[in-house]
Amino acid sequence: MIDFYFGPTPNGWKVSIALEEMELPYHVIPIDIGKGDQYQPDFVKVSPNSKMPAIVDHEPSDGGEPFALAESGLILRYLAEKSGRFLPSAYRARYEVEMWLFWQMSHLGPMLGQHGHFALYAEQKIDYAINRYRTEVLRLFKVLDTQLQGNECICGDYSIVDMACWPWILTYKSQQIDLDDFPDVRRWYDALKLRPGLRRGYDLFKEQRSPRGNEAPDAEARKHMFGGGPPAS
Repeated sequence: MIDFYFGPTPNGWKVSIALEEMELPYHVIPIDIGKGDQYQPDFVKVSPNSKMPAIVDHEPSDGGEPFALAESGLILRYLAEKSGRFLPSAYRARYEVEMWLFWQMSHLGPMLGQHGHFALYAEQKIDYAINRYRTEVLRLFKVLDTQLQGNECICGDYSIVDMACWPWILTYKSQQIDLDDFPDVRRWYDALKLRPGLRRGYDLFKEQRSPRGNEAPDAEARKHMFGGGPPAS
């Protein structure tokens, strides 16, 4: 059994989708980042950087003690190796998947996150910041669109890199990105959302999800999400 520390965000959905697609048994432990759950001592022991998602595997493959892991991209690799699914074993194919997984972790996710922050959530709108991140986001969408030309999924077969990218592409409406400008991304996005496992992972805690996805956090949530650390005691 895997303890899964989760909240309904793009990074959280990466792992919930993987757990469902890989049919691994898990127990959900809710983490409400708007209420500061990420700074609670018990969670920090699992995720030292106070970021969600995280897991504790009570039956790791080495047969040892329960194993805690944070960082969504690493968790995807771990679960794929544990289940033997969605990560190629062939030398070059595996490195291609890992290259695109690193791309998502270092480029697509952070740039969409920064654009979303400055365009949607920041109380002070800074045109330079909004334009800088929007330009980079649109460039990254084009990179992904080009990669998907002639490919059913990002690296040919469906893999953990698709699970990593899809929840971030999902934010296109709230971030006011016209997906029709990227036809191969649109095709890929629409095809994946029909996968039963992906839908189950995305629907986890559906009732807690924002109805539109772009409401500004309230004062308490801002304190916990944008304050840079736990509130002073």
